[in-house]
Amino acid sequence: MVIKKYFLLALLAFLPLSALAEEPAAPAQPLALELVTPQNIDFSKCVQTFNFPVEKLFYMSILSLNANRFEIEELQSKMGYILFKAAGKPFLMSVIKVDSEHSMLKITPADNVYYFPYGVVYNIYKYIEMNADEKLQALDMM
Repeated sequence: MVIKKYFLLALLAFLPLSALAEEPAAPAQPLALELVTPQNIDFSKCVQTFNFPVEKLFYMSILSLNANRFEIEELQSKMGYILFKAAGKPFLMSVIKVDSEHSMLKITPADNVYYFPYGVVYNIYKYIEMNADEKLQALDMM
């Protein structure tokens, strides 16, 4: 037992002091802070165009809300809008047809106050972009 103590002390004597010091934590990425910190959001960040039909974008938007665990309050497929709640704030998501192969998604706060976490918009767009190649399938309800 005594030999183990001396061995440990001898080992510590040869280690440089920098090895014993804790490394400082890496600074957080600026985008990570932007995603969760409420801030003023420019309207241009709330609108994005996609290269697929409006029907696919509508369903991808619903899937994105579900994946991000946002609360869907109301949706209307004919008009292409979805009301949902995220970060304790209500939002309106509008799916707009540009042409037969392009569509636009607009996400705006329902109270028209653009002070909210950017992650609400960013996470929805990121999910849709990551899953853009997926094929939508109709479910057989028999």
